[in-house]
Amino acid sequence: MGRGADTTETDRPPVSAEGARGRIPHPFALTWRDGCFLHWPVDPDELRPRIPDPLEPDTRDGRAWIGVLPFVAAKAGLRGTPRLLRWSVPEINVRTYVTYRGDPGLFFVSIDIDSAALANGIGRFSRLPVRRARMHVSRTDDRVSFASARESADEPPARFAASYSPAGEATFPEPGTLAAWLTERRRFYAPANGDVLAAEVAHAPWPLRPANVTLHENTMVAANRLPPPTDGPIAHFCDELPMTASVPRRLRHR
Repeated sequence: MGRGADTTETDRPPVSAEGARGRIPHPFALTWRDGCFLHWPVDPDELRPRIPDPLEPDTRDGRAWIGVLPFVAAKAGLRGTPRLLRWSVPEINVRTYVTYRGDPGLFFVSIDIDSAALANGIGRFSRLPVRRARMHVSRTDDRVSFASARESADEPPARFAASYSPAGEATFPEPGTLAAWLTERRRFYAPANGDVLAAEVAHAPWPLRPANVTLHENTMVAANRLPPPTDGPIAHFCDELPMTASVPRRLRHR
C-alpha cells in the first residue's frame, strides 16, 4: 500500500483532553491507514441489552449509533521501538457510543484482526473482545478493497466485504456536528469483573473525507447480535492518522 518512511509523528501526536487529564502515559503507538467509518443509527432501547452495566448507551437526537470501521493498523507497537519490532495488520472493529458516570466514550462490541497471536495477546491484556479473522486489503489509486471473514462454531459468521474511496476534500469535523460526535472520542471502556477498564487515545483531529462505498457483504452487525440499522450508513474516509494509546486502567465502580 506504498507509504513513505517512518516519521516521529506516530510517536508524538497531540495529546487529547482526556489523555492530558492526570498525565496518563501513552506507551503504545500506531498509524491508522486506508480506513473507513461506516455509521448506522439504531434504536437505543434495542441496543441497551448489548451494553454491559454500568455503561449507558449514548444518544444524539434520540438515536444510538453503531460503527463498523475497517482499516490497517500500521507501525503498531511500543513507542520508541525500532520498525522491526512493530507490526502492520488489517483490523475491523464494531463499536458503539456510551457514557460512564456521564463521561462519553467508546464501547467495542468486537475487534477482528488478521493475526491469531496478536488477537490472543491483545485480548488478554486489554480485556477487549479481540478475535482472529482472515482478511485481505488492497489499494488501487484511491480505492481500497477490504474483506474480512471470521468463522466460529460457537458464533454466527462475521463477514465484511467492501470497496471505498474518498469523494471530496479532507476537512476536520466541527465541534457540535454529528461527524465530530461519531469520531472525536478519545476514551474507550471495557467491563472487568464488575468494574470498568478505561484507556485513552491521543491524536490530531480526524482529516475526514466523504466516502463512496460499495458494500458487498456485511454480517458484522447481525453476528454481534446488534439491532438492525434503521438508516444509513453515513460514510467517511481517512487515509492516514498517527495516534498513541494508554494502558487500560481500572475504574472502581462498587
